[in-house]
Amino acid sequence: MAHQVVVIGAGIIGACTALALAEDGCKVTLVEPEEPGGPQAASYGNGTWISPGSIIPVATPGLWRKLPALLADPSGPLVVRWKALPSHLFFLAGFLAAGSTRKRMAMIAEALAGLLAGAPAQYEMLAVKVGRVDLIKRNGLLHTFSDRAAFEAEASFWRLRREHGIRWIALDDDALRACEPQLSERYRFGVLVEDGAQCVDPGAFVAQIVATAKRSGAEQLRARALGFDFTPAGLAAVRTPEGSIPCDYAVVAAGVHSKTFALEVGDQIPLKSERGYHAVIKNPKIQPCQAVMPADGKMAINMTPAGVRIAGQVEIAGVKAAPDWRRAELLVQHAVNAFPGLGNRDDMIVDRWMGHRPSIADGLPVIGRSRFSRHVIHAFGHGHVGMTAAPRTAEIVADLVAGREPSVPIAPFSPQRFPYYHYNPLS
Repeated sequence: MAHQVVVIGAGIIGACTALALAEDGCKVTLVEPEEPGGPQAASYGNGTWISPGSIIPVATPGLWRKLPALLADPSGPLVVRWKALPSHLFFLAGFLAAGSTRKRMAMIAEALAGLLAGAPAQYEMLAVKVGRVDLIKRNGLLHTFSDRAAFEAEASFWRLRREHGIRWIALDDDALRACEPQLSERYRFGVLVEDGAQCVDPGAFVAQIVATAKRSGAEQLRARALGFDFTPAGLAAVRTPEGSIPCDYAVVAAGVHSKTFALEVGDQIPLKSERGYHAVIKNPKIQPCQAVMPADGKMAINMTPAGVRIAGQVEIAGVKAAPDWRRAELLVQHAVNAFPGLGNRDDMIVDRWMGHRPSIADGLPVIGRSRFSRHVIHAFGHGHVGMTAAPRTAEIVADLVAGREPSVPIAPFSPQRFPYYHYNPLS
């Protein structure tokens, strides 16, 4: 008999999961209060990168020494609003601890490498399936440095990537200029990750995945999930304002809002929002040839159908705090520094966006069964790798529902790796 599964959340993780489950023969209901692919989801504002090389945690050995200077720099890539500091101290401590030693960094890299491996090829196949091959661009991802010495400062990270099968080509000044002629001369060394790809309109792609899932038999309910109904036998339904939806399994893929659903079944997950920004220059005077990430700005600069999208920044603040649009303006300035030919800011038409990366302090997502209900499966907290990891995450969830062994080790992503309340909320 086909399992009845409710997927909570229609970002890239929920959309891919709904499609994978529907194709696996499950009766799927996708619950999402907003339009799939809309700006409410972190995946909408993604930097467009499908990057198997994104296995290095944001916090790396020695970052704690640089943290005071980073936090004091209002133009830096990491900003903490001081009002948010007390409620984020535990998260920040875990964040720093995750990459505090080479051994810990290597453990995180190994776990993420299995989750991200083959993602560009998965997206190419997914694009064919959903009928939007135009949205997947596969010509590599370019990282730029001021010179070779700046690269050598990060060389250990690149060696770790290579150990996990990430292929890259070092580019001297002439080769870099041939690869990206529009690039500022302030950058004289580059690394081209050959197997990298882009999804140049993440919102449209998510919407098309959901449409394909519906054609495969999934149903979509435009409502907000409220929680779960349990009987002595286990999970019975997911509650919504439209009524309860009976189900055998529920998948929590609600992004930054997933913490509440996890807590209801006894899983205390240290999930926080890493607020990110993007800006889109709608009338650029030039078009970059490559997807580029300058090392000095740590932002992705990409050509998309809407214009040049610049995405990045990490802002620690409350979920309901108002956007600080200076963060988006900093992205525009970084883009102009990297590509002077983009034009003058006064002449630019710029769209801005802010959203919430659902992030876990230790740099790893939460994928697996709830501690107290094996029929509640968590799939959230992907932070900076949600877009890249979505197809594999969906595959893992489908395996868990079907009782199959996942194709990659998932113990590092277990919800049970965190402390928990010393009682069973379902008893």
